[in-house]
Amino acid sequence: MSRPSPCAGCRDGEAVGFDIAMAFQPIMDLQTGQPFAYEALVRGPAGESAASVLEKVTPENRYAFDQQCRVKAIQGAARAGLLDGPARLSINFLPNAVYSPQACIQLTLATAAALDFPTDRLIFEFTENEEMTDPTHVSNIVASYQKMGFGVALDDFGAGHAGLNLLARFQPDIIKLDMELIRGLDASLPRRIIIDGVMKMCAALGVEVIAEGIETRAELDALREIGVRYIQGYLFARPGFQSLPAVDPIDVRAARAA
Repeated sequence: MSRPSPCAGCRDGEAVGFDIAMAFQPIMDLQTGQPFAYEALVRGPAGESAASVLEKVTPENRYAFDQQCRVKAIQGAARAGLLDGPARLSINFLPNAVYSPQACIQLTLATAAALDFPTDRLIFEFTENEEMTDPTHVSNIVASYQKMGFGVALDDFGAGHAGLNLLARFQPDIIKLDMELIRGLDASLPRRIIIDGVMKMCAALGVEVIAEGIETRAELDALREIGVRYIQGYLFARPGFQSLPAVDPIDVRAARAA
């Protein structure tokens, strides 16, 4: 059976109108002390901030921008050596830029095939902060991606438009706790109770949890005590521009054993 043909928006990479590059930040696994995945973060071609790139995205070029982010993430991760280890690649995408999950994935699949990049090592991540104009369409994207063997992550959980209603509608493979829940966690009983409750709920739903934005050892220790396994933040590494930043795994293992 032939694959669906990509539509004009998928093919028209020139419609972006500006160049982009990627930085990569590790998501660490406290059980192994090694990166579980690397998140691809958009940058300008000379390392300019994500904000300076995203301000150029318009309704007219959003579709092509989403496609190019996928391509650049896979190409950049392969060049940086991600395939030399077992870590996965997490790619941010815009649900409102996906017209058809089957058609709009074709460029991603072709890019991965050209680089011998296993598609089961891809995670597609979208943020709860983006307003869901059509939750049914988003549910279809999530179900389609999971059926294709991709991981799906919901970012900024707890800070967006839908919250628990979104999680009730569909279950991603991963949720990423909003960093505002993490900030000062060690000194905030309400935050610890909320995260503990989210962990129990996600365990019952079969959803993994990543805590992002960790900047202090005290925050990390509090998360470890609650039972969070996957963590991301400046405490371990800042994003590496077009590279996988070095991470000292001893730090993570020491935190686990403390």
